[in-house]
Amino acid sequence: MAEETKNTVVAEAAPVADATQKRAPRGDRANRGPRKDGKKPFKKDGSKPVEKLYEERVVAINRISKTVKGGRRMRFAALIVIGDGKGNFGFGTGKAAEVPDAIKKALEAAKRNMLHISIVKNGTIAHEVYGEFGACKVYLKPAPEGTGIIAGGPVRAILELAGIKNIYSKVYGSRTPINCIRATANGLANVKTSAQIAALRK
Repeated sequence: MAEETKNTVVAEAAPVADATQKRAPRGDRANRGPRKDGKKPFKKDGSKPVEKLYEERVVAINRISKTVKGGRRMRFAALIVIGDGKGNFGFGTGKAAEVPDAIKKALEAAKRNMLHISIVKNGTIAHEVYGEFGACKVYLKPAPEGTGIIAGGPVRAILELAGIKNIYSKVYGSRTPINCIRATANGLANVKTSAQIAALRK
């Protein structure tokens, strides 16, 4: 009787062992169809990460406050410069209750405010130019190859991301970051190529 009981136990356990052997490993399972929660299934092979069109740089983050009836309302203001290093650049500001939200807003504003500059052979600008905004005045001068970017703070950020390699600069008056950037952008927008100057002379 005991031997018959053992035989029945072994016979019942065998199919379970077979089922575990036939089970496919997790990585080789077939697609199970759409998920019940409506989200797309995660793919392990994954698509390639999207390349960024522009390089971003945070120039300044300030804490600002607004006095309201109940007291002071604290917020953050972000100033961002973006560029592709090929003559395209932009800048923007954004305000929000949290720093990441302010940066996101500033980035969207910068993408809407894109400018282009023609860079000559040595990675510099075509001629000397002054840029002005408010009380800030920025002087930009072409430099020979190997000079580098002679600039500081906000002016350096916008020149580097625009793709300029060699240039001299000097800031007069207000040193406020947003004013420096707007004055620099004004100066770069006034740079004309030889073709544009020739067209004006005709």
